[in-house]
Amino acid sequence: MAGSHKNAERPRGAGTLTEQPRVAPTLEKSPTGISGFDEITNGGVPQGRPTIVCGGPGCGKTMFALEFLVRGAMQYHEPGVLMTFEETTDEMTKNVASLGFDLRELEAQKKLFMDYVRVEPTEIQETGEYDLEGLFVRLQHAVDSIGAKRVVLDTLEAVFSGFANSGLLRAEIRRLFRWLKDRGLTTVVTAEKGDGTLTRYGLEEYVSDCVVFLDHRVNDQVSTRRMRVIKYRGSSHGADEYPFLIDEQGLSVLPVSAMKLNHAVFNERVSSGIPDLDAMLEGKGYYRGSSILVSGTSGSGKSSTAAHFAEQTCREGKRCLYVAFEESQAQAVRNMGSVGIDLETPIKKGLLRFEAWRPTQNGLEMHLLRIHKLVEEHQPDVVIIDPVTNLTVGTINEMHSTLMRLIDFLKSRGTTALLTSLMGKDRDLEQTEVGISSLIDTWIFLRDVELNGERNRCLYVLKSRGMAHSNQVREFVMSKEGVQLLPVYVGAGTVLTGSARLSQEARERAEEQSRQLQTEQKRKELERRRAAVEAQIDVLRSQLAEDEDRLKQVMQEEEGRKQQVDEEAAAMSKIRRVESAGNGRNALAEGA
Repeated sequence: MAGSHKNAERPRGAGTLTEQPRVAPTLEKSPTGISGFDEITNGGVPQGRPTIVCGGPGCGKTMFALEFLVRGAMQYHEPGVLMTFEETTDEMTKNVASLGFDLRELEAQKKLFMDYVRVEPTEIQETGEYDLEGLFVRLQHAVDSIGAKRVVLDTLEAVFSGFANSGLLRAEIRRLFRWLKDRGLTTVVTAEKGDGTLTRYGLEEYVSDCVVFLDHRVNDQVSTRRMRVIKYRGSSHGADEYPFLIDEQGLSVLPVSAMKLNHAVFNERVSSGIPDLDAMLEGKGYYRGSSILVSGTSGSGKSSTAAHFAEQTCREGKRCLYVAFEESQAQAVRNMGSVGIDLETPIKKGLLRFEAWRPTQNGLEMHLLRIHKLVEEHQPDVVIIDPVTNLTVGTINEMHSTLMRLIDFLKSRGTTALLTSLMGKDRDLEQTEVGISSLIDTWIFLRDVELNGERNRCLYVLKSRGMAHSNQVREFVMSKEGVQLLPVYVGAGTVLTGSARLSQEARERAEEQSRQLQTEQKRKELERRRAAVEAQIDVLRSQLAEDEDRLKQVMQEEEGRKQQVDEEAAAMSKIRRVESAGNGRNALAEGA
């Protein structure tokens, strides 16, 4: 009772073990439709609040703002207002036409309202009572005309270029942002990067709810664009730098921190296209959704192994994306045709997408983004990168990070990835040029063997997770019928290949023939001996039969003689009995 009394008297707010946790209200967001950005910000920009997009010239601020506006009108049914202060509406329309955006068409459909406001600092007569009432009136008219939900102001500096009084400037910037907030307009405002600050005036980033910083940098003559969400009030967001790409489809952002080790695994196997290699992998091939690395020295057959896998994938009716950094499509089709691999047919059928470009054409992030976009477009079951070691446009750490993100991206989709890697002759076989061996599920190594003035190829499986793979070293032979792995052939403690193998095989065939000849000679000698023995046996049997016949004859003669003796004895006995009886009668007669 005492315990229950204490619980009853506990003041409100003290908390108990049975209290339900409070659920914080979530911030409403407006999706931008920009690939990757909504993932970074967990939904887009804050709804009904202003967002600053700042950066230096050429970084993509205006393109970001326009895509936010156009995709909002086309995909999310939110009409928008585009108010420009530097470029006319005609110039804006032409600038985004290459992206497939028709601003005039959207304007005709009442989904977009465009207004160009000419601002000349020399014409502005600044007084203590000057404000932005005229801008608010035009903006309100534009919003009411189409029922706008989104607004883009490009750029902020042009609006306030005539203000010299910093106090008045700050007050008007706050007033503009408050006016937009009060009307619940989701706004993107572009701003130029300042000297040591994110924006020119150093104030905009403090009064806005979300700040996105865009950067266009050039390293070693290779340009890259990066994006970073500096702040986002009331919401968690990715705080890293993210590479982004501007192409004919607009902006694409790659969220580098979104990849986690929670991808699904598959027990299904996919053939490598080389039956002998499948036999080394439990006779079944690779795991679906796994990562495969085929590394080796130059000319060892890496591309041929990859092409076999591509052909086999398409032969099964699946889709394959082949990204090449060394050969064009026509060159690859011709070269692979010489070893019996047909790439032209699946390309014509649309099953094989072959993309080739120089690795120095873009930075690492651009390569990665381009592959992402190709994967999204083609939806392949298999992706082949040939070779990854050509991506030498960054540091080893950057290459490792890029390839790790690529592998994680493909695994998250259940896509089987095969990467080829060029190895130097003097490198440790347990390491790769880009340090990704630990990320790989199956590692196949191709190397040259120099013996007796020849270079021949050998293949072996360094590792293959989840299966009992072969530990044999197989000779790798390319012919018009494709790739073949010859059976293991060991001599004098080493694997024999090429002419050494042929010579050893010839010697062993000669030795085998000699042994067979000797065996045949011994067999014939034994047959002759057997025949002689059997002949002797026949003679002995004949002699034995003759002896048996003579014995039988003797026995028969002896039997005849015995019978004759018995007959003579019987006759003699009979005669004696007759004579004895006659003598008896004579004696009786004389006595009488």
